[in-house]
Amino acid sequence: MRAPEFWTGDGHGLLPLLLSPAAAVYAAATARRMRRHGWTAPVPVLCCGNATAGGAGKTTVALDLGRRLARRGIGLHYLLRGYGGTLKGPLRVDPATHGSEAVGDEALLLAAERPAWIAADRAAGARAAVAAGAQCLVMDDGLQNPTLEKDLSLLIIDGTYGFGNGRVIPAGPLREPPETAAARCRAVVLIGEDETGALAHLPSKLPVLRARLVPGPEAEMLAGQPVYAFCGIANPRKFFATLTEAGAMIAGRTSFADHYPYEDDDLRDMLAEADRLRAIPVTTRKDFVRIPPQFRSRVTVVTVRLDWEEPAAIEALLDPLAQRVPVPA
Repeated sequence: MRAPEFWTGDGHGLLPLLLSPAAAVYAAATARRMRRHGWTAPVPVLCCGNATAGGAGKTTVALDLGRRLARRGIGLHYLLRGYGGTLKGPLRVDPATHGSEAVGDEALLLAAERPAWIAADRAAGARAAVAAGAQCLVMDDGLQNPTLEKDLSLLIIDGTYGFGNGRVIPAGPLREPPETAAARCRAVVLIGEDETGALAHLPSKLPVLRARLVPGPEAEMLAGQPVYAFCGIANPRKFFATLTEAGAMIAGRTSFADHYPYEDDDLRDMLAEADRLRAIPVTTRKDFVRIPPQFRSRVTVVTVRLDWEEPAAIEALLDPLAQRVPVPA
């Protein structure tokens, strides 16, 4: 589903106003749900969440923090819902046998690096991961899921999008008011510049960790080259900006709804257009796992990583979590 256009802006249009009663019901239901207490795992739990529907960079942050924990010798497992997939879990993701239609695209990205579990019931997924030897759980999303207690929650914000029009679903993109989400978080992770003034809606004492997206090494080969860019992510502007930063010349572009399930005809049409433009077809790593396998050899993947303004601050935030990791018997 593509986010409605009125989810951006000042939130004063007719549709946000008409939908405000439904938004009040949604916010109240979320608040009531979050008053429940979840299962406390015997291992530390880190949650990378956000206040809005759609991507804010949670998976990118989860991957980065997972690598940092792994460098400390911690046997971490990823835990997520598996949005976009048909399976409910709890299930350990196997990239060799599971496709995005079964487990979702984010699950495949995470499972490519460390054990990853999908579970609509996060507590059940956490139990399965712990039974399989997880020493730490890193959640991709789940800030509004009360079934599993968290030791450390981070509020991820896309600086180019912020909190949209500032209204709750369906009047806007918010799952809950930003200040309510922030009250359960230890820090904010702001990706990019705060173009919308999102930080002004949060407690001034809440630490802000700043980072920017940096193109992966494969982007260097695209410098000065014409590319045909396509993606189905929450904020396509981020991908197109990444290509431009890498020096690529965008000859054509197409954006789809977030988690869009590509079909053969989509790829045939886009590859034909890329040929017409004499451009290199490029997409994101997240999109690549949703492309029908027979077309993947024709498409170049551009990855991104986080460049932290203060890497030491991230490590300091992880220190108490690492100290809670149980010592193997």
